[in-house]
Amino acid sequence: MEKKIGVIRGDGSSPEIVLEALRVLQKIESLFSHHFTFEEIAMGGAAIDKYGEPLPQHELEKCLACDSVLLGAIGGPKWEGLPGEKRPEKGLLKLRAGMKLYSNNRPATLWPQLADASPLKKEIADKGIDFVVVRELIGGVYFGEHKTFIEDQEEKAVDTMPYSWHEIERIGRIGFEMAQKRRKKLCLVDKANVLDTSRLWRKVLQSIKEDYPDVEYSEMFVDNCAMQICKDPSQFDVIVTENMFGDILSDEASQITGSIGMIPSSSLGDGTRGLYEPIHGSAPDIAGMDIVNPIACILSAAMMLRYSFDMEKEALCIEQAVHRVLDAGYRTQDIYTEGMKKVGTKAMGDAILEAMHV
Repeated sequence: MEKKIGVIRGDGSSPEIVLEALRVLQKIESLFSHHFTFEEIAMGGAAIDKYGEPLPQHELEKCLACDSVLLGAIGGPKWEGLPGEKRPEKGLLKLRAGMKLYSNNRPATLWPQLADASPLKKEIADKGIDFVVVRELIGGVYFGEHKTFIEDQEEKAVDTMPYSWHEIERIGRIGFEMAQKRRKKLCLVDKANVLDTSRLWRKVLQSIKEDYPDVEYSEMFVDNCAMQICKDPSQFDVIVTENMFGDILSDEASQITGSIGMIPSSSLGDGTRGLYEPIHGSAPDIAGMDIVNPIACILSAAMMLRYSFDMEKEALCIEQAVHRVLDAGYRTQDIYTEGMKKVGTKAMGDAILEAMHV
């Protein structure tokens, strides 16, 4: 199979982890007889330095011509003093809008080899953590009307939370389709006892659940879900929710795994083209030191293979290699504990490559 992959190497230490992810994808090529073409794209601080703006239109066009895009984190102190429209983060917003990505998908996985890093009690962590938060990305209160005004001699503020049927249906279908590729359980998280928007979410998902008879469907209030993620995260497989709830819950979920350097993410829209990136930042303070953890970026590449290219065996090949390497005791600085084998960025990549086989 042939695929064209956009590569945004990012800023700070990001080019180091993207390089390791590309090496892993090249190994997939040889193991499974695929052909990947890699298109270099400038975005963020690197694009500002080269073109004077965070995402020029011609670079966005390159992304749109690719089957999917692999992104390293962007930004850093070098560009913090720039006007808002010229900052690296604006490039990311333009990229999401240009690629029409409305679904952010963030897995929360506790690798058993790193279970001691979880802040949860051992008896909870031992039951396992392996779920995905599917967050609607471009609607809701973050994109509704915001206004502050004076009424009755008092300052007031209003933020609106609009959602339409089609916005909910498209994110719901992504959640159901993702559940079909996992353990076939989907939980809609909302506040339907209070919010009209949440009641619409329930109406829409109840209307489409019959299209996915193999998926077990449930509903849960967001406050209860926040508690259940701490009390028994093993009950969840795929959580689907609106923008603000997803923002909060996905951050909570990343913390219970105890290691931000291990968590990938994807953003999807219509069709199969997606944007794949680790959830951590660009870590400019350790750039060039060969100590940044490449695993989240490598696992982002595995997500690309699974969800955009329908390459399940290839994705499992990468994930199983990561398990083997962790079982063997290899650790980068951020996940190192006494008695393990501390390695750098490239050495971790080397170990994962060595552990990959059909």
